[in-house]
Amino acid sequence: MTEKTFSELKKKSRSSAEGLPRFRLALMGDCATQHLATALRGAAMDRGVNLDLWEADYDQLQAQILDDQSELYTFEPAAVLLYLCSEKLYDKFAKCPLEQREQFAQRTYEGIAAYWDRIIATKSMQILQYNFVELDDRVFGDYAAKNDGAFITQLRQLNELLRKGAQQRSQVAILDLQRVQNELGRRTFHDEKLYYIAKMPISLQALPAAADIAVDRVCIMMGRVHKCVVLDLDNTLWGGVIGDDGINGIQIGELGLGRAFTDLQLWLKELRKRGILLAVCSKNEKDAAMEPFLHHPEMVLHMEDIALFVANWEDKASNIRYIQQTLNIGMDSMVFLDDNPFERQAVRALIPEICVPELPQDPAQYLHYLRSLDLFSTVSYSETDQIRTRQYQEESSRSQAQQQFASYDEYLESLEMLACAAPLDGFRIPRAAQLTQRSNQFNLRTVRYTEAELEAVAASEDYHTLYFTLEDRFGDYGLIGVVILHKEDAEAAFVDTWLMSCRVLRRGMEEFIADKIVETAKKNGFKRVIGEYLPTAKNKMVRDLYAQMGFADLGEGRYQADVDTYQPHTTKIKEKTV
Repeated sequence: MTEKTFSELKKKSRSSAEGLPRFRLALMGDCATQHLATALRGAAMDRGVNLDLWEADYDQLQAQILDDQSELYTFEPAAVLLYLCSEKLYDKFAKCPLEQREQFAQRTYEGIAAYWDRIIATKSMQILQYNFVELDDRVFGDYAAKNDGAFITQLRQLNELLRKGAQQRSQVAILDLQRVQNELGRRTFHDEKLYYIAKMPISLQALPAAADIAVDRVCIMMGRVHKCVVLDLDNTLWGGVIGDDGINGIQIGELGLGRAFTDLQLWLKELRKRGILLAVCSKNEKDAAMEPFLHHPEMVLHMEDIALFVANWEDKASNIRYIQQTLNIGMDSMVFLDDNPFERQAVRALIPEICVPELPQDPAQYLHYLRSLDLFSTVSYSETDQIRTRQYQEESSRSQAQQQFASYDEYLESLEMLACAAPLDGFRIPRAAQLTQRSNQFNLRTVRYTEAELEAVAASEDYHTLYFTLEDRFGDYGLIGVVILHKEDAEAAFVDTWLMSCRVLRRGMEEFIADKIVETAKKNGFKRVIGEYLPTAKNKMVRDLYAQMGFADLGEGRYQADVDTYQPHTTKIKEKTV
């Protein structure tokens, strides 16, 4: 949770946004939202995002959502943020007849879901919905827990209905405002006088945290996600110094503050299961550093949980760069955890892109602090995430094998690569949507898609989709590429999306995909394929890709291939049928 004050965010919101990436967001509520809008702009600016924000007038949700020509739709935001407050909800509940109160949550949910569906049907955009913070009128006291007609019971049921409704709609995300109130406490979160005077349900003290969770989601939608935690060891992952205290002297498990380190490791292991990579960067002798992972009975993390293990006496910034290059991920997708303030500051100074949390001095506070930062939010989850560490370990085996060959071609031949290309189906769409959200480097146009949007594209006669997988003798990369072709006219197919995982660079997969794009266009009666490169701060690696694949340069970032004269490439990849 942010440590910025509302005054600091207000000042930040007035800063120059020149050169910053822009995100269009609409804000609507049934209460006053002016101060929330200010906090949102400031929080976004603090993250390096120019938030182009449109704010609806007070309590105008229905008018804006139901009118197809309203300001909401003409603004054409990438997302709309909805804030319906518990105080207004209580006003409606108090007017509800006693015999209907047990159905209050269901009826309220149906009204909100109708808003969602109308927005989705009118303009395809993401919907960010704050859930309802708990407001207990204490009319029944603790007996409310047994009374389905009590307001607090209905409010809790409503939040659960919202959660389940969002599960059924990939374009809807629930922002957990209740968690913010839990962290701050109701007395801090809500200012009664401010609400009565200005109809503002969130106090000025709590506004930064409320804005922060919305901006978190915006950043994820822009492809800003953390994929890897780089871990120091001594006094970070366990108490003590392994080189001095030995395996029997470090604090882990029930020894000293060991339980705090055990709980941190349990959390890190859960992140690993969710698909976050764990790497080690330690100033230590490697054999000594690895010993707890191999032999300590109370260690939660083991060597199979670590994608890359680096322990030597080099400076940590250099080792982190090595980890980043080996894993082939963006530096801004990495989080570095170290108990030593000097090491943290040195890494921040030398690698400003990396996230370096300011760990508390007391290890007992590590886990609470890291959880509060909410660094690992995601918009999707797939089965592939569960095996990501194994895939990177397999990549390390490939790198070691490469050193045994005299030439790179011999090495590629030895991999025995098999690739598959096929239209997107229901099973692959979640992973494909995830790739569009997360891929920044090998991404020609950087168009983001939700699952629902990909489902519509895959079903449309105006589009042709392809997903790509790759495997070799070391393992299966899984789904590593997505292509979407759009019918530009009767003779031309436009490459709306071409993205690929950087893990398979220089394997011949770029050429394989380019050939499949042209082949698919030809099979569907097109004479030309039009490609486009839209530059971003992160996709410079594919700036010349179309030219390298044999497409003619049309100027202004557009390229063309004639399907009849296009020359396919020779690669070491064999095609595998589905």
